[in-house]
Amino acid sequence: MELAQRATILTPSLTLSIDSKAKAMKSEGIDVCGFGAGEPDFDTPEHIKAAAQAAIESGFTKYTPSSGTPELRQAIADKFATDNKLAYKPSQVIVSNGAKHSCYNAILATCQPGDEVIIPAPYWLSYPEMVRLAGADPVFVQTKEENGWKMTAEEFQDAMTPRTKMVIINSPGNPTGSVYTRQELEGIVEVAADEEILILSDEIYEKLVYDGVEHVSVASLPGAFDLTITVNGFSKAYAMTGWRLGYLGAPEAIAKAIDAIQSHSTSNPCSFAQKGGLAAIKGDQQLVSDMRDEFDLRRNYMVNRIAAIPRVSVVKPQGAFYVLMNIGQLGLNSTNFADRLLSKHHVAVVPGIAFGNDATIRLSYATSLDVIKKGLDRLEEFCKTL
Repeated sequence: MELAQRATILTPSLTLSIDSKAKAMKSEGIDVCGFGAGEPDFDTPEHIKAAAQAAIESGFTKYTPSSGTPELRQAIADKFATDNKLAYKPSQVIVSNGAKHSCYNAILATCQPGDEVIIPAPYWLSYPEMVRLAGADPVFVQTKEENGWKMTAEEFQDAMTPRTKMVIINSPGNPTGSVYTRQELEGIVEVAADEEILILSDEIYEKLVYDGVEHVSVASLPGAFDLTITVNGFSKAYAMTGWRLGYLGAPEAIAKAIDAIQSHSTSNPCSFAQKGGLAAIKGDQQLVSDMRDEFDLRRNYMVNRIAAIPRVSVVKPQGAFYVLMNIGQLGLNSTNFADRLLSKHHVAVVPGIAFGNDATIRLSYATSLDVIKKGLDRLEEFCKTL
């Protein structure tokens, strides 16, 4: 049986592969230190769980509008206005099954065969596959460690062609933890606006920024609002990864197209999860701050430890919960490094080749400080053998 070409061009997820191997080793009783997690190790706050439970108890378990309940869309529009200085109407807000789903919907609604989408590398590994599934072509811009793994406006402009339809910006970023400054984003917006190139701004890590760094929503910048699709969600800030609840704000025509696509693919997001999302947005935000403070402690410890290891380097992340470690001087590509580190020293990391840079590995500090200390001891020992 012949598969559709779109299915055969996809690359299996290395993060899931590493995670599966690590879990298999743990099931055999092996003490594995896992740095592969892309989710907070905190539990979903109680008031959010209670809201979803109450929704189930009251029978709120039926279909909702495909783009989300009116009350949640209004709350998200209010959140956009308060937190991000973005004047999205509820009709411009689409709630979906996770921020990943929002990204895919946005690309599917706007990109087609013949189009190019510019993606700064290192990148979140699903962006290129989403672009390919839409029939478009990903174009990678290799960023520099000395520039904090961020694409400059000049690099963006150099990568553009008459086929360029969209550029993807992820700030704070996965896997780099980089946060674009207002000035850097203004330069990128200026280039995009000149050619009317769409901007997909993935802001899922917006609540997780450190050292007083400012998170800037791209669509809030002059000339950007009508070109930008702003993606966000509940997974990272509220430890709701399994709830599969995300959202976006977009120009009216794009939002309408996305709603149509979603109505024929997944129908609506989970009804009672939406009640949890409403409680998350409207409830006490102190738990978000507490989680960020704990991540900050782990970030500082991890960066300081890695920086002391000979022949590797690291840029201190300003957001998210990842550290990208440059292993280019150790003589192994990222896959071999990760395989040997897991097999011999029982530490799970994600090879940088998954993110478009084979000289790096990604470590997540969304795990306990005890695990981080033990895992970094093993990592340092391994690096010294190379």
